[in-house]
Order: sequence, then structure tokens, then C-alpha cells
Amino acid sequence: MTTFSPETLRSTLGTGLLCFPVTHAQPDLTFDEDAYREHVAWQSAFPASGVFAAGGTGEFFSLTPDEVGRVVRAAVASVSDDKPVIAPAGYGTAQAVAMARDAEAAGASGVFLLPPYLTELSQEGLVAHVRAVCAATGLGVIVYHRANAAFGFDAVEELTDSCPNLIGFKDGIGDVDLMTRVHARLDGRLLSIGGLPTAETYALPYLEMGVTTYSSAIFNFLPEFALDFYAAVRARDAETVYRKLNEFVLPYLTIRNRRAGYAVSIVKAGLAAVGRDAGPVRPPLTDLTTAERDDLRTLVDKVLAA
Repeated sequence: MTTFSPETLRSTLGTGLLCFPVTHAQPDLTFDEDAYREHVAWQSAFPASGVFAAGGTGEFFSLTPDEVGRVVRAAVASVSDDKPVIAPAGYGTAQAVAMARDAEAAGASGVFLLPPYLTELSQEGLVAHVRAVCAATGLGVIVYHRANAAFGFDAVEELTDSCPNLIGFKDGIGDVDLMTRVHARLDGRLLSIGGLPTAETYALPYLEMGVTTYSSAIFNFLPEFALDFYAAVRARDAETVYRKLNEFVLPYLTIRNRRAGYAVSIVKAGLAAVGRDAGPVRPPLTDLTTAERDDLRTLVDKVLAA
């Protein structure tokens, strides 16, 4: 594996699309490691700039800490040598610190810090949480601005000043004012990443706020489409972006929005539609209905036939 300093990781991730693979499951919901390894190897053969193992699309919230370690190690063993693997950390501060340390032991290139579990928290508490994780590892750390991990700009600036290995800020809330401030004040020090569900929908306007990359769940099952879409965004080719939105992304969102939790379920259904079944989602998520799977397969077939 190539070794990535925090600075090198920041610059590398900002150059291309980000891969967030699903976590494969057997019918009994146990981790299907062989299928996962094959999927990650296939995904990493495409020119995405980084692989985020066991992230939100990878059902981090449904995996045990031991399973997270297994998934990360499987990803590290399966990617091409020049592709960074980013491992997740989350829950309470002590657990997140332990996960960050294990990520480094597993050979990951960075840490993706998901929101703390459940509780409300102050900006001071959120800063202390992130600072503890950054201090626990020499790897570059990316924070996820989502749910109860809702950062104000002062907190982001303080953490950027005090944590040299804090390299990225993934936005899952859609606060335009905050993202504009991050770009205007912290550009070159902090990588801004698009992380709203089905980030393709927001990719073009977010580019104007310095968001040069985003997480693409669609990349799991339609990598060529996702990469072509990303290229059109980076070229500011609005005509192509909106054509692709209308042809696939917006109808895809219509299916995804039929039930809470479908942001992951629809990706696994997409893999089944292209003959790369990843197994069921784990509870508390639910899989798409048969009719919804049929609707999705029709959309996917149109893309593949184009």
C-alpha cells in the first residue's frame, strides 16, 4: 500500500470521485467477505480517488466494532496499491478513538469520523470529540457534518488551527452559508466534500463553493455513469449534468424517497439489477419491494443501453 501523509491524502481525495462501497451480507446477515473483496477490487479498478470502507453506504451503523475492523482490513487487502482506503470511526469518543487507532493498525490511509451516537451536544463538546480522535492517530481525519455533528464555522476553524491532521469536511446538511465560509476562509487547508444523500443532485452548484469531490453511492453499480457525471460537473457542462439528472438521477430519487432508509437499500438493489448482488440490508433498514426493484431495474437498463 502507498503511504499517504495527511497533506497528500487531502490533495489526492480532492482530485476525483469518492467510492463508498456497500458492505456485502449473506442471507443470514453475516458479513460476506469474499463478495466484498471482489466488489472493492472491481470498484478500485476505476479512477475514483479514494475508497471509504464501511461508511454510511456501507452500513457502519449496523456493524459491530469487530465487523468494522474486518471490513476495513478486507478493503485494504483488495484495493489497488495507489488507492487510499479511509476507515470509519464513530459512536462515543472512547469508541471513536479506539476505531481510529485500529484504522491505523489495519493499514488504512485515513479516518472518516461519523457523528457521535444519539445525544445532543454543544459546540465545545463536538470540538473536544474531534480533537481527541485527531490526537489518537497520525492519519488524516475527515469529519462528517451531519445530524447531531452540526458544526458552526468557529468550531471548524478552531479544529483546523489546532489539529494538523484534520484534512476534510464532508457536508451532509446543506448549509450554504457554512460551506461558503469554509471555502473562503479555509481553502487549501481543509478539503470540502459533498455528502448530501445522492450527492449528484447538488454537485454542480456545490462546485462553486469549492466542493471538488463528493461521495457517489451510484458508483457502486453504475461506475461509468457516475464517472461521466462527475466529469461533466468538473467541466461545468450544465447541459450534460441536467440531462443525466433527468434521465436517471431524479427518477432514481423518486424511488429512494418512497421510504425512510432507502438511501442504502436502493444501492444494494442497484447492484442486484446489474448482476452483482450484495445481499440484503441489515435491520433496522428494509429492502426495496419487488415492484420498486422492478422500477429501478428499468431505469438501470436504460442507462446500460444508452
